[in-house]
Amino acid sequence: MGLKGIRSSGWRRRWVGPLAALALVAVSAGTFLVQAKSPLETQTLPVVAFTGLPVQGQKVMDLIRQGGPFRYEKDGTVFGNRERLLPAQKRGYYREYTVPTPGLRHRGARRIVCGGQKPVAPDNCYYTEDHYASFRLIVQ
Repeated sequence: MGLKGIRSSGWRRRWVGPLAALALVAVSAGTFLVQAKSPLETQTLPVVAFTGLPVQGQKVMDLIRQGGPFRYEKDGTVFGNRERLLPAQKRGYYREYTVPTPGLRHRGARRIVCGGQKPVAPDNCYYTEDHYASFRLIVQ
């Protein structure tokens, strides 16, 4: 059966409708996937107990509650959450603080990021030891 046989067999009439419907379903599914909730909305971050933080992290948490003084100029500045690993909030909600690493002359990779309207009484704080690649919620 050549091309002429396919044209005259009604193939087009039988398959165009179902193929169009399938394409519509695929496009709708793609739209659904784009609008799906972020992983943070459907799962929780790992936790670390305050006592599980490095000693330097515990000291930084105490300084946060006291309002300082902080060792590094960047401490207490706005954290933009560009990685989108923390729950979405308006800009200015999160602030970052350096957790010193013994033996390093620079800030290192360890940080505490706290969120809330009152820096000395944060709603929640998160610890990262890999410069924002992952976070753990700090719990008392």
